[in-house]
Amino acid sequence: MFAKKSRNAINVISGVSVAGVAVGTMALIIILSVFNGLELMVTSIFNTFDPDLKITAAKGKTFTPDTSRLGLLSKVDGVSCYSLTLEENALLKYGDRQFIGTIKGVDENYATVTDIDSSMWEGEFILKSENDRSWAVPGIGVAQYLGIRINFITPLFIYVPKVSPGTTIDQEDAFNRRYIYPSGIFQIEQSYDSKYVYLPISFVRELIRNDEGVSSVEIKFSGTADPARIQRTVKTIFGNEYIVQNRYEQQEIFYKVMRSERLAIFLILTLIIVIASFNIVGSLTMLIIEKERDIGILRSLGADNNLIRKIFIFEGWLISIIGAATGIVLGFIVCWLQQKYGIVRLNSTTLLLDAYPVLMKLKDFIIVPATVLLIGFWAAWYPVRFLTKKYLRKNEN
Repeated sequence: MFAKKSRNAINVISGVSVAGVAVGTMALIIILSVFNGLELMVTSIFNTFDPDLKITAAKGKTFTPDTSRLGLLSKVDGVSCYSLTLEENALLKYGDRQFIGTIKGVDENYATVTDIDSSMWEGEFILKSENDRSWAVPGIGVAQYLGIRINFITPLFIYVPKVSPGTTIDQEDAFNRRYIYPSGIFQIEQSYDSKYVYLPISFVRELIRNDEGVSSVEIKFSGTADPARIQRTVKTIFGNEYIVQNRYEQQEIFYKVMRSERLAIFLILTLIIVIASFNIVGSLTMLIIEKERDIGILRSLGADNNLIRKIFIFEGWLISIIGAATGIVLGFIVCWLQQKYGIVRLNSTTLLLDAYPVLMKLKDFIIVPATVLLIGFWAAWYPVRFLTKKYLRKNEN
């Protein structure tokens, strides 16, 4: 492998092959680790807002929850608690500014079901005070657009269209209107921050004139729960009239896109490694031609055809082994440096992280070298299998 050849080009081609395989392996390790980090980051963002399990109506925006079913739900082993929510689009007005957003009424269990209270940018997540006074918690995007501040002086007016027959040009008759004061501002992710305002569910029910309806029942699991079993049980309790979604299904499109991108990147970089491995074919071809005399000597010493082929295949495979090992080490070092020091920074102001997140997984350090070595073995076997036939046959004669 490292011996000096009569043609220096063989050593150069071998070195280029090692470098190509190493760079490709390193790139695979780094990119897969970045995808792992991004997926973990976005999942943690979703988990702040999305419950472990969500029940919605198969038809219509709202439904009236059956108390008997809710009673059975609370007794399911692994269900810690549940929360009733009610969503509606509304016109928000604060001072002279207006904004169309979504008001989400939640009950007192909501902060337990989700981690929304851990994402406060200003103030506290308080929707009901001790004297039964109602408060609002808008997202930071809504707050910035409307200029909301936690000053308890300027109220937030909320307008919801009346659901009644007939038309009117009088604003007072066309909308239900109430005002409320903000107690805090939350920050999760731009799509949520620029859309939602949290309110007590009783306040929303009075505003939209819906005393019993809910948009969803959101469920939190206990620590030792079996998510798949609980989902099946809940589906049995509520029947086909309702949709029961776990966290993956609530964000199914995102996770599918994320995994598709990950697979596409893996295949593209694998193709680059395949192209880099073609150098192995060239290197072994020149080596077999140069070692024609040595093949004859080995045969005179008693070496059979299989042994001679194995020698050349192993030498070609060494290029992939050295390249894969070097790439894994370099990839690990780069990922560790990014984890430790955050060298590559994010330019986004909507995320809570300053640097690209990286998460190294053991399976990536198994799949990547296995793929590289498999490609390397094929790249070594192919030229040896066909080119040695000529020279082995010549030496037999």
